[in-house]
Amino acid sequence: MRSPSKRSALKIALISEHASPLATLGGIDAGGQNIYVMHVAQCLARAGHHVDVFTRRDDVSLPTVVHLRPGLRVIHIDAGPPRFVPKEQLLQYMPEFARACETLCRNAGGYDVAHANFFMSGWVALQLKNNLGLPFAITFHALGLVRREHQRGADAFPEERIEIEKTLVEEADCIIAECPQDQQDLVRLYGADEHKMVMVPCGFDPAEFAPMDRGMARRELGLDENEFVVLQLGRLVPRKGIDNVIRSLAHLAREVPARLLVVGGESDQPDETVTPEIGRLRRIAEDVGVASRVTFTGRRQREQLRRYYCAADVFVTTPWYEPFGITPLEAMACGTPVVGSEVGGIQYTVMQGVTGYLVPAQDPAALAERLSHLHANPTLARALGRAGIRRARSLFTWDRVAMQLGAAFSTLHATAARSAVVVPMRRGTARLTAVQTAAT
Repeated sequence: MRSPSKRSALKIALISEHASPLATLGGIDAGGQNIYVMHVAQCLARAGHHVDVFTRRDDVSLPTVVHLRPGLRVIHIDAGPPRFVPKEQLLQYMPEFARACETLCRNAGGYDVAHANFFMSGWVALQLKNNLGLPFAITFHALGLVRREHQRGADAFPEERIEIEKTLVEEADCIIAECPQDQQDLVRLYGADEHKMVMVPCGFDPAEFAPMDRGMARRELGLDENEFVVLQLGRLVPRKGIDNVIRSLAHLAREVPARLLVVGGESDQPDETVTPEIGRLRRIAEDVGVASRVTFTGRRQREQLRRYYCAADVFVTTPWYEPFGITPLEAMACGTPVVGSEVGGIQYTVMQGVTGYLVPAQDPAALAERLSHLHANPTLARALGRAGIRRARSLFTWDRVAMQLGAAFSTLHATAARSAVVVPMRRGTARLTAVQTAAT
């Protein structure tokens, strides 16, 4: 990535209240947003920008400031107890988080732009805009109204989330949509102004994910070279649709030597007392008669994931919904064809019949048909994998993502500088004040 000149380099406050870049190697509630924040921050700093990541202190032993590389710091904010708190319960601590961020911003001499990640970080960014005149962009990563459409009563976020998101859509200076579906949902459900939206996807790191010999990967993992290995990797929660993948095995012909690897969980061993979803999935596998063909590995560290992607014949991900989905990109970058549900960002990253296939989210028979087709046509599967590598490298590297974000932030900063006035409180702030009362 080309480095900006000193004049064009920005000082960026990257706000990510629950998803710290330091937590990307696994742990409770760590997922795609942690990876996104880590790589975006690193790439922006490598491009010459100064980036401070503001995230909540969730461990008393964490230092206040961690210097990750020149131009990049992680600053731990004291807000609520210094321990893990589920993100669904963090809204009450956001006023404290915002006050601490405002103090830090004043002491640091100000920032050019803020980049909020998730709605609670957006709430904090809006306080900084109202009190300091700091323009902000927001990447929602997930939308409350979309979540409710799919999870209904299982959604544990507070009611105030929806009102906050509506306010942020109105008040944000720039909205970063991650895929076409994200853009459509923002317009359909929140009435977002398309003129202040920019689409910037998630990405992958070519230094982390690239092809390797499949036989070697299998030997290193102790896998049978003659099995048709189907890989499912990611967080183990019901909405990821892993039960759909398990049920699809029951639809495969007996002569297909399928082995499903389920990689993920809250511990390195597949312990269902620590990760209850494993217990539920094991019972489903037993009920449909495929328990002997399903292997739960437990959690694996980032540096181990490439071997799993490269060892697999196919990567499968069939969530009910998915705001973007980074794992399909990682699989494509490793040369593994992807079969994914036709939802969210997956239907943008996976090209039907080119890099893999798209299937209905909860249709195990349709998934099984695609798996059978790939098993019967290994030459085609390899061609899909090669096309996936080309697509991932040309469109979805983190350097490219950061370059697009940097351009959006530069435009935002230039627009704010031309106006040269502190942004006044507008009608959206009244709603925000009501939410603040509920949060305190």
